Amino acid sequence: MHKYLRAIGFSNKSRKEIQEIVLDCIRKAEKRGYTLVDEETMAAEFSREYADGMGITASGNFDEEDKFHLDYYFPYLDGTGVTSYEDISVEKHASEDSYAGVCDDVKVGISIIFYLKNKIPYIKALSGGKLPIKGTSVTFSGLSVKGSVMIPICKADEKENNPTDATDRAKLLAAAKNGDEEAIETLTLEDMDTYNMISKRVKNEDVYSIVDTSFMPYGVECDQYSVIGDIVAYKLVTNHITDEKIYVLTICCNDLTFDVAINIIDLFGEPQVGRRFKGVIWLQGNINYPDDLI
Repeated sequence: MHKYLRAIGFSNKSRKEIQEIVLDCIRKAEKRGYTLVDEETMAAEFSREYADGMGITASGNFDEEDKFHLDYYFPYLDGTGVTSYEDISVEKHASEDSYAGVCDDVKVGISIIFYLKNKIPYIKALSGGKLPIKGTSVTFSGLSVKGSVMIPICKADEKENNPTDATDRAKLLAAAKNGDEEAIETLTLEDMDTYNMISKRVKNEDVYSIVDTSFMPYGVECDQYSVIGDIVAYKLVTNHITDEKIYVLTICCNDLTFDVAINIIDLFGEPQVGRRFKGVIWLQGNINYPDDLI
């Protein structure tokens, strides 16, 4: 049973009940996607919403006798807006017929690995020889089963919230990625200054009063991250099957903005705009392909 089902409002369903819900998702799907994998196999995905903007996707294949075989299912959250315009690469998972996306966004400084939600358009583009496609973007979203709301940091120094500084650092990171030695040296000196500042402040302050936002890999799962982000918007939605309440938080984390869904029973604290969210998320991504190419 997928542990992140509770993030979309299925916290107390048995395995048998989940199987029935997945079958309901296939029979009454609101979104369907199909594409030929080879001459004998057609890949298919069926998605159904069970709360505003979130639901379950069942993925499998039709055989030569037109029978559908379920391979796996996963809960999803439809994110809003565009998180990144950086180039995306995609790799197939070894354990099942699902895919991972990789985004090298300079704002974060690491390769962001996410679970690809819309694999059908990717397979279509791959089989049609249209890759790589220019002009794509990605919309991130996350599911969390444990999180807390934190008070914001008082930013007395205007430099701490200066978007120009973030832009300059992004340019330096991009230059360093291309081998610019001067940019690498500048970033190294900045990191040393930051380390020295933190080392002095942490003796008398709590680490969460120093660290504003963070985006760090968590555990051994490549698409799970420990995040701290500013809450810029939020809403409360209801799963119409279980009547469980789910918070959808729009957070800004290391200059990346994306939505996170968490069951109200798993969130400690009350979200408000300006406060911060701290938790572990399963990161999902939807690649936005140009309409005329897919």
